[in-house]
Amino acid sequence: MTKTIPLIQDQTATGADVPWWKGAAIYQIYPRSFADSNGDGIGDLAGITARLDHIASLGVDAIWLSPFYPSPMDDFGYDIADYCGVDPIFGTLADFDALVEKAHRLGLKVTTDLVFAHTSDQHPWFAESRAGKHGDKADWYVWADAKPDGSPPTNWQSVFGGPAWTWDARRGQYYLHNFLSTQPQLNVHNRAVQDALLGVVRFWLDRGVDGFRIDAINFSMHDPELRDNPPAPPSNKVRTRPFDFQQKIYNQSHPDIPLFLERIRALTDEYPGRFTVAEVGGDDALREMKSFTEGEGRLNSAYGFNFLYADRLTPKLVREAADAWPDAPGTGWPSWAFENHDAPRAVSRWTPEGVDRQAFARMKMALLCALRGSIILYNGEELGLGQVDIPFELVKDPEALKNWPLTLSRDGARTPLPWVGDAVHAGFSDAAPWLPLGADHAALAVDRQDADPQSMLVLTRRLIALRDANPALRQGANARWVTEGDLLGFDRVTRGQHIRCLFNFGAAPVAVAAHVTGGAVMLKVNGADMEQLPPAGALWLDMKETNDA
Repeated sequence: MTKTIPLIQDQTATGADVPWWKGAAIYQIYPRSFADSNGDGIGDLAGITARLDHIASLGVDAIWLSPFYPSPMDDFGYDIADYCGVDPIFGTLADFDALVEKAHRLGLKVTTDLVFAHTSDQHPWFAESRAGKHGDKADWYVWADAKPDGSPPTNWQSVFGGPAWTWDARRGQYYLHNFLSTQPQLNVHNRAVQDALLGVVRFWLDRGVDGFRIDAINFSMHDPELRDNPPAPPSNKVRTRPFDFQQKIYNQSHPDIPLFLERIRALTDEYPGRFTVAEVGGDDALREMKSFTEGEGRLNSAYGFNFLYADRLTPKLVREAADAWPDAPGTGWPSWAFENHDAPRAVSRWTPEGVDRQAFARMKMALLCALRGSIILYNGEELGLGQVDIPFELVKDPEALKNWPLTLSRDGARTPLPWVGDAVHAGFSDAAPWLPLGADHAALAVDRQDADPQSMLVLTRRLIALRDANPALRQGANARWVTEGDLLGFDRVTRGQHIRCLFNFGAAPVAVAAHVTGGAVMLKVNGADMEQLPPAGALWLDMKETNDA
């Protein structure tokens, strides 16, 4: 199915054209696990290209590709050894160009990951930087002398466990790494480093890329004074890593980061219609997301971890997340994701006891498609895939290996997609895949759901089509919140359109007759009706036309 992507006419009071990304649905692809074209058990770019018709059939506006660059794969591509190439396991630059050409032909925009906080220690820049203190790239990474007793320069801890500093005998100094020791931190304070990274942006823009998701950007600048982080306040939460014992004030979130983002935005604005979205995690994520998207000169959007690491889905959680992004001048545009490559599958985290998991997946997708903001679907989410329990002997995730068993392996959300239920390895590959498929995933394969009009896949297509066809859902403001026990309700409104959305997050029916007066049913999920929502029920109502903006 081919989808054209013109500018969408806003139905609000301004009457202005709205860029394609505002309210868009974006489909995240984890390349290792999407589709294998050459029988080595690892997904690749040619496999993605061959399956783009499936993505286009969903009605999404764009794809986001997780890293495919040359890498030693210590962190499975987020440790980049060459920003302007393709790792041989994924193919070639010609394969990438073919992917972009077909995606555009199908009406899909293409966005890629930029990882600008760090590189691999195999990157030529790092090899030159560690060679000595006086070379051209000597200060392209964060180096510091040992304390007089030989200990690291600060008390900073890495996300993956242990000190954020590693001694390098060649330079006689420590280098900073906020993640693995093989992911040295770039010194993005350095203007020459910024210029080199902007050259990377231009390289991919010139190849036809339509936008970028910028990974861990709040880690891109450190405190040059190298002050110690203070201890975190007491908490009832289990702390599984030394990183959790600190307030991350000085190793990340430097106030100059938005100035670098302004340089990125100025460059992308040279290429009309491009999109930039920041990934932002941490204790101060909301403030940083707002700062990174403030006004018209910074990034277009940002998303955090409101939902990605939440153990429960509650009406309060949804309302608080949405309320943080009011429809007000100068406020940035949010993006939302319930699942991604770093978080356990949401359907496994959120389905209440006694509720059918596939039923909950349907309600969850209806909620995602009703939110104000741009939405990101993770590959397999359209099938209702759950988290896979990966035994320790098969775990590949470096964070899980370091913190086992207290850190849940990210591998369980990175397993291969099932394409053909009756095929070997569910049609992902002719060879044994790099991670095992879920035991119940073949039954949820694309071919089986495509033939079932009641399937999660078919519902996902319908939900995205409804979102696309109704300006109130795609760009409208939020109004009239209802949070009563397990019931969540909110309205989406534009000039001329008013849609009410109701959801039951619980395992017992919820009466909704008081909230549906005057509405006509647009969507019923899991047997919902005008009187009540069953467990995991959802209802969208077309209310009378309104002049509310």
